[in-house]
Amino acid sequence: MGSSGYHLPGHPTEVPGVVRDFITGVRYFGQGFGLLVRRPRLLLIGMLPAVLTTVVLLGGIIALIANVGHLAALVTPFANGWPSGGRQFARLAAGVALVGAAAVLGVVGFTAVTLTIGGPFYEHIAEQIEDDLGVTVQELNLPWWRQFLAGVRDGIVLLLRSLIFTAPLFLAGFLPVVGQSVVPVLVALETGWFMALEVVAVPFYRRGIGLRKRTKMLRRRRMLAVGLGLPAALLCMIPLMAIVVMPAAFAGGVLVALDTLGLSPGRGKRSAPRPPKAARR
Repeated sequence: MGSSGYHLPGHPTEVPGVVRDFITGVRYFGQGFGLLVRRPRLLLIGMLPAVLTTVVLLGGIIALIANVGHLAALVTPFANGWPSGGRQFARLAAGVALVGAAAVLGVVGFTAVTLTIGGPFYEHIAEQIEDDLGVTVQELNLPWWRQFLAGVRDGIVLLLRSLIFTAPLFLAGFLPVVGQSVVPVLVALETGWFMALEVVAVPFYRRGIGLRKRTKMLRRRRMLAVGLGLPAALLCMIPLMAIVVMPAAFAGGVLVALDTLGLSPGRGKRSAPRPPKAARR
């Protein structure tokens, strides 16, 4: 297929500076929308897993918000004997921190579950986009169950990592001023990073690159990844928006992955897929 008009930098050094990388990542996210709007069938395919995941997680978030006052009181027993003003402030900070932590885990968990459920769907989307861009570098022909297991494993690992980062930010949310200004910014950046690690997974899986190696590669282009993940993560916090945002984020993730891998449209020759490692001698 011919080029779709979406151009990727031929090499990471063509995008100097973290600010420019961030802007490029945001642009790829927007281009992901454009790619799917022009292909309504691919958009519908990408929406199916997101719909299923949204129903489950949205119910959990609603239940949390409905009971956040009681939960805030449970995690702040030290404030029971404080004057009413101090007690209310501590519980307000605790409530904000709980909702913030739940939002981070919800977005990361949402992406992981959506990718796990929709692995074959997103692989099809990635293949269509790469073919349209003319990128035909060697790909592994892995069975669906191996990709499913890899997605489950990587999703659990990323969820645990996000917990490690979220815990100190949760505690920092109790700090006056800083907890209500700096901490939300750090939470947003962290969420964007972890989301990007998820939505770029399929193009890396297709080339036999697992979580550890793709994390190492993306750390060199961290702001490119955050530029993709941050707007996607923020939009996913709007109820029901995730149904449309997730397919676009995965489409944008293909562009970010190709950029990180140094692949531009038309580069590489078509070659027969290599068998999985287990099948090689």
